[in-house]
Amino acid sequence: MHIGVDVGTSGIKIVIVDELNRVMATANKSLQVFRPYPSWSEQHPDQWWEGVSACLDQLKTEHSELLAQTRGIGLSGQMLGPVFIDYKNRPLRNTILWNDGRAVKEAQELINALPGIGERVGCQPNPNFVGPKILWLRKHEPDVLAKTDCILFPKDYILLQLTGKRVTEPTDACGTQFMDARTGEWAPDLIDLVGINPEWLPSVTAPYKIGGYLRQELARRWGMPDKTIVAAGSGDNFAGAVGVGVGTPGDAVLSVGTSAVMSIVDGSYRPLPRQAISTHPHILPGTYLSMSVVLSATSCLDWAAQLTGRSVVDLVCAAEERYNDNQVTNAPIFLPYVNGIRTPYDMPAARGLMIGIDLNTDVGLLSWAILEGVAFHIVEGFHVQRDAGIEVNNLQFIGGGSRSKLWGEMIATLTGITMDLPYGREVGASLGAAKIAKVASGDMELNDLCTKPPREFKILPNPGLRPVLEERFARFRDVFSHTKHLL
Repeated sequence: MHIGVDVGTSGIKIVIVDELNRVMATANKSLQVFRPYPSWSEQHPDQWWEGVSACLDQLKTEHSELLAQTRGIGLSGQMLGPVFIDYKNRPLRNTILWNDGRAVKEAQELINALPGIGERVGCQPNPNFVGPKILWLRKHEPDVLAKTDCILFPKDYILLQLTGKRVTEPTDACGTQFMDARTGEWAPDLIDLVGINPEWLPSVTAPYKIGGYLRQELARRWGMPDKTIVAAGSGDNFAGAVGVGVGTPGDAVLSVGTSAVMSIVDGSYRPLPRQAISTHPHILPGTYLSMSVVLSATSCLDWAAQLTGRSVVDLVCAAEERYNDNQVTNAPIFLPYVNGIRTPYDMPAARGLMIGIDLNTDVGLLSWAILEGVAFHIVEGFHVQRDAGIEVNNLQFIGGGSRSKLWGEMIATLTGITMDLPYGREVGASLGAAKIAKVASGDMELNDLCTKPPREFKILPNPGLRPVLEERFARFRDVFSHTKHLL
């Protein structure tokens, strides 16, 4: 058995898989995000560790026989969240998350200091990334940096708790903007540019290498074998990709959750920093992952559910009813930039817009506009990747958003690409982490990470829907072009 741990923004997900990658048991724990000011987004690292511990305690109670057979643990985690720890391995503050937008000025300072930095680090400096956050801390919380002994990332902090080791790997570390994305190595001149002590940086290994061994007291607590290996793991987008076998150039996966990411495997390093595409080394050597990022996806539906007092399922059903009634041409146009824009415009301070509301706008039309607006935003980023020659030969659809056939049909129709919905897509990153652990423990060959799981069903482009979407997509872009200075 192998365990996959995913440290997400909204929760912890853990799976136990067998030798055939079948999910034998799962455990989940919700997490809270702390938002003390507009555009701020934080979590305390101990919340992650408490969630992981609670999930493993639950699995020990319910599936002790599976834990007793554990050969390895793999880790996946939300990216771009620096964990500043002191010499006692204690966090010095809340982690500033991937969707935090406070460091706008600091991002521009990095661009001004080194205009070509985006080509080297795989993405233009942005407040979501680590480098600008460090510059912000230097101005506003210098005591944190004065006490810092090491900088880790969310899944690295869990590895530290499990093993006592400080280790990271390139998929996560490239989000610092002081690692060379082409080589996956720390860049001394960029470290100097950000102004940190290079001794704060952990050792770097490959995601599929052993990061450490489970501490003896934890092995006893959870009934696992002594010397259970813990793989270094990867960022969640990368783990989600290999979870569904996306590892060969031309493979792609669209993950729709709190955010949405179109990840395409490329055999060449082809950065597109000016369009806010992130390009990092993928888990398999010699490949890169080109990522188009939508900062707010299912979170837009969550907002509408809270606003209307309906469930997300109710909202999606209401949108489907309006589509079946041929009413959706009357829906408002929604710009889903409620937490800023990453790809393709890089406008972190932007906010959303709903236009075209009238007295006949009901919950169904509002819900359609949200689903459609997020789909349009996803496709905007995909067009940047396609126009740069980054090819898609097959596309997997995973994450909580993949539960909506309507949402998938919108995206398939707009891209013209059939999307496969594989088994295990709800736990893609956790499953990918477990597969990484299999490679680290010697129970799987590295190239087997490219093996795709069976397809449950597929979503085809809908020719009948295309005229409606194309006309409204043109309106969507027109609204943005006329209002972007106001967002």
